[in-house]
Amino acid sequence: MRFSKAVVKCRVPILIVTLLLMIPAALGMAGTRINYDMLDYLPADMETVVGQNELLEEFGKGAFSLLILEDMPARDVSALKDKIEQVDHVESVLWYDSLLDITVPMELLPERLYDAFNAGNATMMAVFFDTSTSSDLTMDAIREIRSIAGSQCFVSGMSALVTDLKDLCEKEEPIYVGIAVALACGAMLLLLDSWLAPFVFLASIGMMILLNLGTNYFMGEISYITKALSAVLQLAVTMDYSIFLWNSYNEQRALHGEKGEAMAAAVQATLASVTGSSITTIAGFIALCFMTFTMGRDLGIVMAKGVLLGVIGCVTVLPSLILVFDKPLQKTRHRALIPNARHLASGVVKGFPLFLVIFALVIPPALYGYNRTNSEVYYDMGQCLPEDMAYVIANEKLSEDFGVASTHMLLVDSGVPAKEVRAMIRKMEAVDGVRCVLGLESVTGFRIPEGFLPESVTDRLDSGKWELLLVNSEYKVASDEAGRQLDQLGAILKDCDPAGMLIGEAPCMKDMIETTDRDFQVVNTVSIIAIFLIIALVEKSFTLPFLLIAVIEAAIFVNLGLPHYLGQSLPFIAPICISTIQLGATVDYAILMTTRYKVERLGGADKKKAVHTALATSVPSIIVSGMGLFAATFGVALYSDIDIISSMCMLMARGALISMASVILILPALLLLCDRLVCATTAGMRHLNRKNNKNNDFISNQEVYVK
Repeated sequence: MRFSKAVVKCRVPILIVTLLLMIPAALGMAGTRINYDMLDYLPADMETVVGQNELLEEFGKGAFSLLILEDMPARDVSALKDKIEQVDHVESVLWYDSLLDITVPMELLPERLYDAFNAGNATMMAVFFDTSTSSDLTMDAIREIRSIAGSQCFVSGMSALVTDLKDLCEKEEPIYVGIAVALACGAMLLLLDSWLAPFVFLASIGMMILLNLGTNYFMGEISYITKALSAVLQLAVTMDYSIFLWNSYNEQRALHGEKGEAMAAAVQATLASVTGSSITTIAGFIALCFMTFTMGRDLGIVMAKGVLLGVIGCVTVLPSLILVFDKPLQKTRHRALIPNARHLASGVVKGFPLFLVIFALVIPPALYGYNRTNSEVYYDMGQCLPEDMAYVIANEKLSEDFGVASTHMLLVDSGVPAKEVRAMIRKMEAVDGVRCVLGLESVTGFRIPEGFLPESVTDRLDSGKWELLLVNSEYKVASDEAGRQLDQLGAILKDCDPAGMLIGEAPCMKDMIETTDRDFQVVNTVSIIAIFLIIALVEKSFTLPFLLIAVIEAAIFVNLGLPHYLGQSLPFIAPICISTIQLGATVDYAILMTTRYKVERLGGADKKKAVHTALATSVPSIIVSGMGLFAATFGVALYSDIDIISSMCMLMARGALISMASVILILPALLLLCDRLVCATTAGMRHLNRKNNKNNDFISNQEVYVK
């Protein structure tokens, strides 16, 4: 109580300090780098990551792009190549004139080498950068190359993808944060009993969101997914805490004559309730930190921090704002639009066997769809961009004109004899889907002696420690065909050079697929165990955690099973994150109802009366919370052109509704079905079974006496 009284007494200093903190928070948010490259989050000890570092250290090459040039004479292509080489952080550009003067006929090249770089009216050149794939410097270089080359040039490669992704994100983010705020505010205006309260809530939550985003500065950088979702998720998840404080304050005003006393009591009640509720949500986000694909840790830390700040804001900043604006808040109160839930509760209690049957019938198809959805996810981040983006168009050109859907890189020990490397190249070119393998041996030994090649070319392809080769493939990154091809190429490479490394976008994607498959199981298990233990401690029960988690997990199965039946493919990160977020964010609904059910049972009510009262009193809070989460995410899902953002927001919006329906309809039925078991396995409730048995014996004896 001392804390809550201090909050009331220091409300003005609290607001002043919070407003002052907004200044460094805004600077911190502006200074936090955003990472748009998903491959950066692979474990550092993977061979593909080690190989990328070797490429940068030994060759000075980090990022890599292929440029397609259409309807351009050879002399103009050569002149353009010279201009591109002058762009900051372009390490080298390889084209025909890197090997021979353009006055020498291209037909001098081996046919397969000629075909690799020419197709009809198009030619292709390889551009290497001395900075990493998602470096800001690389993205600046990509933009400059596009401006120099004009509309006849198409830039492919991972760096082009992250450049387009960054530009699209920066354009969309302010708009969909505005959409989330507007729709969440609209939902609160409809569902709460005040016209002004939603704006006060948003002011308090907005300050905590800014503090959360500002403190990300100390993490160095965050992923674009974290940046895109954190504000929306923090708004949606922590809105409940504000609503609870507001309702508690209004209840206390009826009991206390002075608003300060009422707020002190409300803060005390809110702190006890919200702390228990937030722990499950934080546990869900912390579970993401157990992913070896470290983007999960990135999102988990930021969101757990956001929920914690939301709780702090709810019991410090929000009470201060409510007290400052108390008069207009009370004047703008109105009758809540949510109808009385007693009739709904009566219907659910009476028809509970029907809901148990529905629950049993829904689980098998939901579980089947859930498993199928998890196996049908896509990993190619190019699929998350709109079809009219420059990167997507360039990739289509590359595939249509040159039959190249992906390019791998090989690092082979420079000490391996050229004869063995040529034998390796022949074996690799016989692998299904390999268009060609390009390296020094692709040119030398045919019509061009090695000594005839410019030193600049040999230095670019051989560092003295490693020889660099490029493998053009017909298969798209992250496809099953590409996976099988990489397995074959890896085996051939290791046979030639056990220390050799296969790197590039497709090998990294293959590693990411294998990593996230393991992560999905780990995160699910950790989140379920953590939340199970928290519920068991909060409810002091062994059975209740099973019931509550079963209800929410069933809702997750339905939510993530629907994409399979709707013919939708999800980005790989969506099922991993959504299963944890939905469990952590919506299990509170079930805890709220179950806690009230326990209170009623311990107060002497029978199981039907207890469930009826718990449901009738909990439904308004569940609806407000669920609709708040739905409103904050649904608009973003409809607006965003980035599929990974749109998909995750749609899953969260739909998951809120499904969890809400499951808790209102299924949980009461399970509590009625398992009441005896719950009483037997819950601390303080075991005597209820004995009491029921005595009542039953008394009734039986009366029946015998009457007979």
